[in-house]
Amino acid sequence: MELLERYQLDLLLLDLSLGYRDGMQFLEEISGRLPDTRRIALSDEAHGGYGARALEMGPIKYSVALCSAPVRLLAGSICYRPPRRRILDRVAGAIRGCLQRIGVQGVEPTVKFFLALSALLGASFSLLQAAEPDLSPSPTAPAVSVPPLNFQHETLPNGLEVYSVEDHSSPTVAVQVWYHVGSKDDPQRRSGFAHLFEHMMFKGNEHLSPDAFENLTENIGGENNAFTAPDVTVYHEVVPSNYLNPILWAEAERMSSLALNEANFKSERDVVKEEYRQRILANPYGDFFLDTVKNSYAVHPYKRPGIGSIEELDASKLAEVRAFHATFYRPDNATLVVVGDFQPNELQEWVKKYFGAIKKPAEKIPRVTAKEPPRKEDKRIVKYSSKVPLPAIAITYLAPSLRSEDAPALNLADEILSGGDSSRLYQALVYEQQIAQQASFGADLSQDLGLLTVRLILASGKTPADAEKAFNAELNRFLKDGATPEELAKAKNRFLTGKLMERETNNGKASALGEAAVLYGDPNRVNTDLAKLQAVTADQVREAVGRYLTNKKKVVIEYLPEAMKPAAPAKEAKKS
Repeated sequence: MELLERYQLDLLLLDLSLGYRDGMQFLEEISGRLPDTRRIALSDEAHGGYGARALEMGPIKYSVALCSAPVRLLAGSICYRPPRRRILDRVAGAIRGCLQRIGVQGVEPTVKFFLALSALLGASFSLLQAAEPDLSPSPTAPAVSVPPLNFQHETLPNGLEVYSVEDHSSPTVAVQVWYHVGSKDDPQRRSGFAHLFEHMMFKGNEHLSPDAFENLTENIGGENNAFTAPDVTVYHEVVPSNYLNPILWAEAERMSSLALNEANFKSERDVVKEEYRQRILANPYGDFFLDTVKNSYAVHPYKRPGIGSIEELDASKLAEVRAFHATFYRPDNATLVVVGDFQPNELQEWVKKYFGAIKKPAEKIPRVTAKEPPRKEDKRIVKYSSKVPLPAIAITYLAPSLRSEDAPALNLADEILSGGDSSRLYQALVYEQQIAQQASFGADLSQDLGLLTVRLILASGKTPADAEKAFNAELNRFLKDGATPEELAKAKNRFLTGKLMERETNNGKASALGEAAVLYGDPNRVNTDLAKLQAVTADQVREAVGRYLTNKKKVVIEYLPEAMKPAAPAKEAKKS
């Protein structure tokens, strides 16, 4: 009793309409709405017919008691401040309504209500026997054991790399083809070419109709898509496993030849231009995000926007498209990944039959050799736009390759500083100081190098100078004190949760394996990187951020409403 009197609970929810099964579904919904969730216990121990579950959500701890009768109680002790306001408001309203129905009024929903309701309902919940809450920083969580992906690897005589993972847990198979060509490989003054070619790859050839991939995927309950990144272009499908053979044939067909004619070229170019209009021109801050990257690199082709530009797309010619396909879409520049329900001997036979027949060109594949020089001075750019409702500011620093030893620590810094509403920057700049409406810190790491990017969309009445000063104060505090144990645990949980959820599907497993093999250059990293990330310490995170931000030159882009543009100086009247 003293324990429960001492630690008043912030949440109490009573619902007299839901039974045990619905209560469990409700619990899953609540945990899904609250980020940073890590389940540490899951049990249905018998306590007089009642089941119990416990969840730990970073620094937020809930003890949950659910009964098999049509009565549900949810109680939680929240040590984190500030609470999730919208969720608490909803819960508080439900609490008041439930308590009023059973005749309890005029009191705050504390643990005293829990005791009263337990007595009223004649229930002896396992929560009452719970150990005293530990409000001290949580100890380091044990490392999460990630089941390895047992992949097979083969290189065909024509240079095609083939990775496969046999998994019969579902009657589906994922197929991905990774081409080692991205927006950094766009020809000079032809930004957006890799992206344009992503679209052209769906136009078929003399053996492949333009709707072939839809017929082989979506029409049978599967899916297909593609994406272009700075370093790679990836085509991916998920189909019932009995459709693996025709999908492999179709992927080999579009690798070997395409219907590159004027009609297809113009139609897909128009599609890409419309995508540019929607994503960049129609977005109030589209040009802001685009200009951030364009102005942050001096010489490296990462400065070219992957989505391209309307002017350079209009200037492109069909002959250039054909040359691009011949240069980069070849077996020795591709990696095939197959994961799912297949027989290894059949997969090997089909891959050799369809892909093995594609000839390896004699010409060498051109690679980007440009090296981004260290910045020698700070650079500040101010732009004005009539479509920007509020000022925005971006600050960028040069960062290492995604293959760097510092990459895991920088990815965790990304989570700590801007991963969710409870992150360092959101709490300081959005919630407390109300300087910004949006605040983010991104570790945008690519194969050659990357950027550490801060983006702030300001609150009404605030200036870029206000925002920059506030960010620098938070940065200095982080570099001095580092992350708290709770912040580091939360960042790891969020990062790991995303990766583990990805591996719940065949397509996710294929993506993880393809990323390790192509971008990181080592397929074994699919089984080692998560353990390495879990071993990162708070000091390593702080030191990595300091290594790339302390006393380093920065690029600052201010993006302001047209109304903030200084008036042009009045011209002096000519003397007569």
